[in-house]
Amino acid sequence: MEERLQKILAAAGVASRREAEKIILAGRVTVNGKTITELGQKFDAAKCRIAVDGKLLAEEEKVYYLFNKPRGVVTTMKDEKGRKCIADFVKDLPVRVYAVGRLDYNTEGLLILTNDGELAQALMHPSHEVGKTYVATVVGIVPQEKLDLLRVGVKLEDGMTAPAVVNLRSYDHERHLTTFDITIHEGRNRQVRRMCDFIGFPVRQLQRIKMGPLGLKGLGKGKLRELDANELVALCRDAKILKV
Repeated sequence: MEERLQKILAAAGVASRREAEKIILAGRVTVNGKTITELGQKFDAAKCRIAVDGKLLAEEEKVYYLFNKPRGVVTTMKDEKGRKCIADFVKDLPVRVYAVGRLDYNTEGLLILTNDGELAQALMHPSHEVGKTYVATVVGIVPQEKLDLLRVGVKLEDGMTAPAVVNLRSYDHERHLTTFDITIHEGRNRQVRRMCDFIGFPVRQLQRIKMGPLGLKGLGKGKLRELDANELVALCRDAKILKV
């Protein structure tokens, strides 16, 4: 069956579909010895010799890990500025993995690492409505009417956000801070930070504590562990795909 080349690369665990597109555009992919640099071309992976950086694709065993990203880590496998990145924490894994979505440099918390491109795509696509829950600590004492704006959606430069679920945790009047949980199912760049900027209360600290049914309980910062079978089933169910 013919499929788009970027989808084939993602399914083989090379990278997410978006990153696979960049790999193709960089001229790093060959099909039957011919370099492919245009997106959208379709091939049959069972009938073609597809290679990345000269190495033929191999169907790797799919793996799934939960990672607690510390603050000050880049959610990439390589950083041109020499900053600590995800690759520094996964050197001993038996197969190559990549992060599902991103957390910015100063945001910590839950990331899923996998080589399963289909699941990664489903978890990040807004139509699958997989919830991502964050604990946000912002500067200022936020009135309920401002939190209500987040609950109905706010207009950012890239459009209206979907309604968020917001639960107030605490006010710290002495330090002039507010802490609340916010759950979104979109994956826009720095979305929670931009939403908080919109209502006039910039983020001081941000941590993702949950994705779909998975949480960080018992997992220290900088640590990772493999998902068990029940967690994987629950995650796939939440992403509305049948993988297991």
